[in-house]
Amino acid sequence: MIEKGKMVRVAYDLYVDAEETGKQELMERATEEHPLAFCFGVEPMLPMFEANLVGLKEGDAFDFTIPCQEAYGEYDEESVIMLDKKIFEVDGKFDSERIVAGSIVPLMDTEGNHFQAQVVDVTDTQVQVDLNHPLAGENLHFVGKVVGVREATEEELDALKHQQHGCGCGCGDCGGEDACGCNCSGCDCH
Repeated sequence: MIEKGKMVRVAYDLYVDAEETGKQELMERATEEHPLAFCFGVEPMLPMFEANLVGLKEGDAFDFTIPCQEAYGEYDEESVIMLDKKIFEVDGKFDSERIVAGSIVPLMDTEGNHFQAQVVDVTDTQVQVDLNHPLAGENLHFVGKVVGVREATEEELDALKHQQHGCGCGCGDCGGEDACGCNCSGCDCH
């Protein structure tokens, strides 16, 4: 049964309302061959997503909608901003291959927080980016089934603990650089 600390695998179709037709549009699919896998109650998932899965067992079907206010919030027009084109320079040259309308770019604020933004437009001097989550303003309709539920291993829980405390890679080794190429020497996980 799905509960905190269990490894869960779900297959689903995610639908949102299509603006043009008002009908549901398939936005994302996780298949039984390639399900969404996560540690329930430990990894950062939408709280309402987990609330609708709690208590289900392998093979159980689900069909629920999460209102946008409980998912990624309303779309905020003020989160579409203009940035100086110089921010996107690499070695003094604007990165015109990666910074194009529609691309997703990593950004960092003045406090060192990392986040993603979608490029809306590129002008001669500025880049317009949208900081809203791609699903902001959307009601999320999930239809699917639970593919698997099992106890999480100590290794999986340990890797998640490292990710949550700043190691980030989930490699499970905070003693320095390891086979995955990360350097977790500053980790305070122990």
